[in-house]
Amino acid sequence: MITDSLRLRRILASALLCAALVGPASALPSGIGGQQDGDDDVALGGCTCHAADPDNSVTVILDGLPYHYEAGKAYPISLQLIGGPDADTSSHTGGFAMRVTAGSLSPADSALVQNWDGDLTALTHTEAGSNVPDRTWGFEWIAPASDSGTVTMWIVGNSVNGDGAPSNLDRWNRLSASVGEGTDNGQTRTVFSGNGEIEPPAPAEDHMDLHEMGAKLRAHWLGLLGFGAVILVILFCGFFLRYGFSRHYKGRSNLLRLRIKHLKRGDQL
Repeated sequence: MITDSLRLRRILASALLCAALVGPASALPSGIGGQQDGDDDVALGGCTCHAADPDNSVTVILDGLPYHYEAGKAYPISLQLIGGPDADTSSHTGGFAMRVTAGSLSPADSALVQNWDGDLTALTHTEAGSNVPDRTWGFEWIAPASDSGTVTMWIVGNSVNGDGAPSNLDRWNRLSASVGEGTDNGQTRTVFSGNGEIEPPAPAEDHMDLHEMGAKLRAHWLGLLGFGAVILVILFCGFFLRYGFSRHYKGRSNLLRLRIKHLKRGDQL
């Protein structure tokens, strides 16, 4: 007969074994996709292993999305996560799962992004891609054939602290975007989800060498020269109008003739 203490030790051992097996898998630094929780694809259901609900402190940004797609055309798109714990290249601190209803997805850099299980409609990060410092990934979306209708993209972005275990410090958010079929005018848009509190990155340099300005610098100096020329013309015209009339000018007024006459006589007022 098994005693209560022995049964308790077995339960604890089983729990520890499950934690050891589940812990590393829940972080999934090598990528994630498919049905991970319930019947929903993780790109739709979210990273619920890290937190039950999405958090708007993480902003998911999709840049380069066309307003309308042209059948069969390839569109370069970038995905970025901003917010959550600070990114650290020494650990795995970011990842994503993506699915598209039509067309195909192709990694821009296969070292950082991969198709999930060979599925061309699903995309996720690689192990190297889970510790990129700016949490930015690039890919191409190849639009489907004509008469495919509106295409929807679902994305889940995960921003974590890199300790390999889910906790309340980890954050994730989701984004969905749609693109209709139509005339592609070459213009693209940026869509995002989150609270919008995004701090732009600091400029790499706060000055520019004048010799590197090229045409902009020449246009600047030409503008200054033109402005200076206008000022000189105005001054010249002023002096000309004030002092440029000759005393022998026949069209001068009677008052001006009288004043000149007095000056010739040396009369003083």
